Amino acid sequence: MRQQDSRARTALVVVAHHRTDSLTAHTARHAAAQLETAGYRVDLLDLHAEGFDPRMNVADQPDWANREKRYSDEVHTHMRRVLDADAVVAVFPVYWQGVPAILKGWIDRVWNYGFAYGRNKPYLAGRRILWLGLAGATADDPIVAGMRTILETSLNEGIAYYCGFSRSTVGLLTDAEERPQRIDGEGNLVVGDAITGAEREAQYTAFDRRTGEFVEAFIAQEPVAA
Repeated sequence: MRQQDSRARTALVVVAHHRTDSLTAHTARHAAAQLETAGYRVDLLDLHAEGFDPRMNVADQPDWANREKRYSDEVHTHMRRVLDADAVVAVFPVYWQGVPAILKGWIDRVWNYGFAYGRNKPYLAGRRILWLGLAGATADDPIVAGMRTILETSLNEGIAYYCGFSRSTVGLLTDAEERPQRIDGEGNLVVGDAITGAEREAQYTAFDRRTGEFVEAFIAQEPVAA
């Protein structure tokens, strides 16, 4: 499989939410616009809108005896989109301190043996990835520290490092729910009143600002050409 031209500046923005009017989708569009402003060509991949099936099947099951296995046409198309990007930004709601099933299934099927791993130098080696996870917990919820650790271990070490990415960053975006929620000292879920009006607009503005800070830092990590 042909390696990507190192002169290209392309970002694959992967959205993992079933609603196009969700805060997750909004965040993905915001990140994409910021990347375009910075000079990237953006390939926006909406997994739900494009009808991606996250379930593993026989055609895409790894063959440990053949790392050159030709996977399904659908997966091969997605592999090409990943390969054509020098940076990946995955935007998703945090479910059970992990990624949604559709994003996990996309990684299972597309970041497959012989492509993303199983070689001394994986095809994805040297690329960068930013994981933007939207969490309903409030920023001061004690659960956030553990959530961040779990996500960083799973995504940075368990996936990106294993697949040869040169840099992987998790941007945890808390306060993503309209009704603030946190776990109290006795382990009970406490859901507050819905935020509306000017307060809600201020929350959106702050949310966009935090997204922008993560994306800006990610752009700044781009290697300088010799």
